[in-house]
Amino acid sequence: MSAGVAKPANPMPHVDPKSATLKEIPDVLVDPRTMRRYTRGRFLGKGGFAKCYEITDVETKQVFAGKIVPKSLILKQHQREKMTSEISIHQSLNHPNVVGFHGFFEDDDFVFVVLEICRRRSLLELHKRRKAVTEPEARYYMTQLLKGVQYLHNNKVIHRDLKLGNLLNSNELLHTRDFGLATKIEFDGERKKTLCGTPNYIAPEVLCKKDRWLGVFQKLLICWDFPTQSSLRCYKQNMQRSISESTTH
Repeated sequence: MSAGVAKPANPMPHVDPKSATLKEIPDVLVDPRTMRRYTRGRFLGKGGFAKCYEITDVETKQVFAGKIVPKSLILKQHQREKMTSEISIHQSLNHPNVVGFHGFFEDDDFVFVVLEICRRRSLLELHKRRKAVTEPEARYYMTQLLKGVQYLHNNKVIHRDLKLGNLLNSNELLHTRDFGLATKIEFDGERKKTLCGTPNYIAPEVLCKKDRWLGVFQKLLICWDFPTQSSLRCYKQNMQRSISESTTH
């Protein structure tokens, strides 16, 4: 993976991630291509293999969010390809309702992704504090969400993991983040068949061939409750069916 064009990192010998010793993240992050330096600040959060910190450009003093992934946790081919795909898709996007992508680089131990910082955190954290928002607020957030989703779909990108935790609020705008499960439609009529995402948010039309959704966000915002548990039941049934089919073929 080198700056400019996302591509798989060089093959690495297999090591069990659970037994691998994680290197300490440096206090100063250096882009070896541009020699730009960033100081690592406060911890913002973590998810999957990544940790996120506030980072500051030493020269310009501009503040970003730095997503940092240890290479020792992405040793398998499919993990490196997933990281490459996430970077490739995200760097191709530019819209007010998508978290800004400002570059990426790597050293021997880590992959660093430089992103727009959203200081007011996620809608999930907002809900933990307030439990519910007003209907005018819900309308505003839904409008922002739909603008972002429309942009993604116009650019043939399917996010596949939209949830409150992946919607960041900053400067009165809602920003969609985390393209780790995202995919791109390569030709008209292509159908993606991978079942993935967060079960409570997966659309019933994906699981049970029913025609409704994104309303899950509106009900969550106003009532702090999922519309139905049927999606979970369908998810379990489909997973059991998939496992059964894979063992009989």
